[in-house]
Amino acid sequence: MMLVPGWMWRLGTAGRRVAAGLAAGLFLGVFVLVEAGSWAGAVVVFVVLSLFHGTRVARRMENIWPAAEGMSGADRTAVVRATRRGEAVDDPRLASSVVEYARALRRGAEEDRLRRRVVLLVTALAVALAVYDTVRGSTGQTIASWLVVLLLLADLVWWPRSRARLLARADRAEASARRATGGH
Repeated sequence: MMLVPGWMWRLGTAGRRVAAGLAAGLFLGVFVLVEAGSWAGAVVVFVVLSLFHGTRVARRMENIWPAAEGMSGADRTAVVRATRRGEAVDDPRLASSVVEYARALRRGAEEDRLRRRVVLLVTALAVALAVYDTVRGSTGQTIASWLVVLLLLADLVWWPRSRARLLARADRAEASARRATGGH
């Protein structure tokens, strides 16, 4: 939920499913195409991941910030933008929503702790596979394997700092929103 771009909150549930699903399906479908050279495999990955990942992301977004469903797309976007930037929301009636969304971001960060361990384990396995593919695999397998390693390493190095900055900005926005509503 923390990695969902702010513009996706403007969309309705179906739009969020499609946007998240297409992005993941296309990205990983291209990996299959590079690694295996199989258009059929790439299409299967695209279709399956688009459906499942899109549904999962949209459901997670709904569960972590349920109040968002009662808001217009423009209001959700304004709340998300202000909170992620650490700014006061322009519309005072949205101040309580900033508080709710900041709480949702913190819940998402808490839920992310287990994922960090999984990413560390998957990174170690990906390095071993990349080394194996370099020695025994095709050029496509080698390229795909090392790209996965690079993405996982970037996640391990970049994401914790980015998450900390995002949460600090959310705290500032929440404090500002609380002041605007008289501390409620």
